[in-house]
Amino acid sequence: MANVFRSLNLLFDRPNEPLIYPKGETETVFQVSEQFLDKDYQNNGIEINNRFGEKATDLIPLKNLNKLPEFPKASKLPKDSEFSLFLPSHQEMAKEVMEVLLAVPENQLQDLLSTCAYSRMHLNPQLFNYCFSVALMHRQDTKNVQLQNHVETFPSKFMNSQVFGQARETAALQAKGSPRIPIIIPRDFTATDLDVEHRLAYFREDIGVNLHHWHWHLVYPFSAPRREMVAKDRRGELFLYMHQQIIARYNGERLNNMLPRVKKFSNWSEAIPEAYYPKLDNLTTSRGWPPRQAGMKWQDLDRPVDNLKLTVGDMMRWRRNVEDAISTGFVILPDGSTQPLDADTLGNMVEASILSPNPELYGALHNNGHNFTAYIHDPQHRYLESTSVMADEATTMRDPFFYRWHAFVDDLYQKFKESESVTRYTRSQLDNPGVQIANVRVVSDSGPDNTLNTFWMQSDVELSKGLDFSERGSVLARFTHLNHRNFRYEIDVMNSGEARLTTVRIFMAPSVDERNLPWILNDQRKMFIEMDKFVTTLNAGPNKIIRSSMESSVTIPFEQTFRDLSRPNDQTTGELTSTSFCGCGWPQHMLVPKGTEAGAQHDLFVMLSNYDLDSVNNPDGSQMTCKEASSYCGLKDRLYPDRRSMGFPFDRPSRNAANLQDFLLPNMFKQDIRIVLQNTPVEINPRNPRN
Repeated sequence: MANVFRSLNLLFDRPNEPLIYPKGETETVFQVSEQFLDKDYQNNGIEINNRFGEKATDLIPLKNLNKLPEFPKASKLPKDSEFSLFLPSHQEMAKEVMEVLLAVPENQLQDLLSTCAYSRMHLNPQLFNYCFSVALMHRQDTKNVQLQNHVETFPSKFMNSQVFGQARETAALQAKGSPRIPIIIPRDFTATDLDVEHRLAYFREDIGVNLHHWHWHLVYPFSAPRREMVAKDRRGELFLYMHQQIIARYNGERLNNMLPRVKKFSNWSEAIPEAYYPKLDNLTTSRGWPPRQAGMKWQDLDRPVDNLKLTVGDMMRWRRNVEDAISTGFVILPDGSTQPLDADTLGNMVEASILSPNPELYGALHNNGHNFTAYIHDPQHRYLESTSVMADEATTMRDPFFYRWHAFVDDLYQKFKESESVTRYTRSQLDNPGVQIANVRVVSDSGPDNTLNTFWMQSDVELSKGLDFSERGSVLARFTHLNHRNFRYEIDVMNSGEARLTTVRIFMAPSVDERNLPWILNDQRKMFIEMDKFVTTLNAGPNKIIRSSMESSVTIPFEQTFRDLSRPNDQTTGELTSTSFCGCGWPQHMLVPKGTEAGAQHDLFVMLSNYDLDSVNNPDGSQMTCKEASSYCGLKDRLYPDRRSMGFPFDRPSRNAANLQDFLLPNMFKQDIRIVLQNTPVEINPRNPRN
């Protein structure tokens, strides 16, 4: 089985190269028969494959299939075209491919390998990669197959297009085993500070942030051939909450950079003042990602090549219907009956997933907002232009407009939370009788208590797995990214009752708004970012809870974003290298906001909630674990590990508290902290290979 898993993993290697070429660092050759060849290699494919096979020391024979897969829809997408999940026609293609991969009987892994190999040879590489990844993740017999890090497979989605000429030169000229000199990616390759939005480029263009968004949508597809792949526990609510947290984090970073909170895009006839020039080339299409100039407007879409015909009027109609559902507290079903609106339903209808209660009435606001912006430069396909970065889950967070659009989506979420359909929390729901927090400290080895320290670090990413049709040889790109010193929470608690379980909830938000004024609670609650959430035991009497920042339920370990390249052949533990379900979380290096050199004041909020009101009945009895980043991603094949509404206790307005201090109960604590940025010098990641 391990050999089959390795063979499946090799199908990610160099996605734009056909399978008749060697794969992997050991240049493994898949031995194909004529039935696997597509039309481009019918005449010489076997000869090419044999030529490489004669020199290979590692061969993988492929079993012939009794019945060849058929792709009447997916085969219409040219191999050199862009693939976008936001296009309904591409969604149908993906469902068709996934159904073929899922239909192979469980534990018939040789048949699955051949089916995947055939599909890879015949389909658009981006379409195949997405469907292959989702299928591996959702099949029981392949859920432990390691998914390839997306930045290594499709590096052109993450870095300056000028890199790839240098990368191919490096691969061709350097001898194997020789010192690896990384290609330096400049920090300011998309704009200058003449564009104020560029101050946030370190956040928007961060590799880990974009990998998180791409991987979240792998775990939670909004469309799939089988309903159970989409209908995960509280999926719609998690869609809204995860993106709300992104907006809260982004707004906090804006305040750190002397910018106001992001303005939601609500007037759809106005010009968009923000421009974005991505400076990316798509190696699949051999074309650059189109920019968006300042002052462009949404226009009706009529692109026959994408089977996309949509008007701004359609969007306005869907918006009114969603807003009516929020104001009345009910959704209208296709048969005319109604059902109460909850957060889960709202998320599924706004996105919209196949779980939407009435797609005809409520449309697909979120997805088509991406489409209108992705084609704003060529809405009628007059100039034969393809999508912008807004159409790809791996690149969309690079664009400043992503945050304006999701501020609108989040506003719908907040309107629902502020509506009469959602009751305000009572004291009994917030309190934890007998539990009192005496003190909270944030402690690190790098400075005084209650001070978080951030700095700039340079980390390396391996490019060779995505450099199609080039010489084999390790090629590194070096990025500059934000990081923070490790720290721990020390929480002193008095429990006047018997020993009990409690859920520790830790949030953080800026202390003042962009005008340097104290917050009203209903504004600050939307700025709180979740830092950690975990279950612990309180003994009778005094307790000291100690929790490391490295254990956060929000983040994935650093090694899942940046592989430990200092180890030969990536011989890390399976727990660290696994990037299947667990790759979904927020990157550890972006857990703490940037802060400022002078020190940005933040409120750290700690709550010990009543576990009897928190617990869920997961079958194996396990609770939240840091490696699964459960706060933003849930737990695989289990219930979301918290019965409360996501974002509790800040997910809705307070009954009577005007500010955070008024909100506090004995089981809560507010600690003033500072986030201090060490702006220079830039540190080299110790995990980088030594030259």
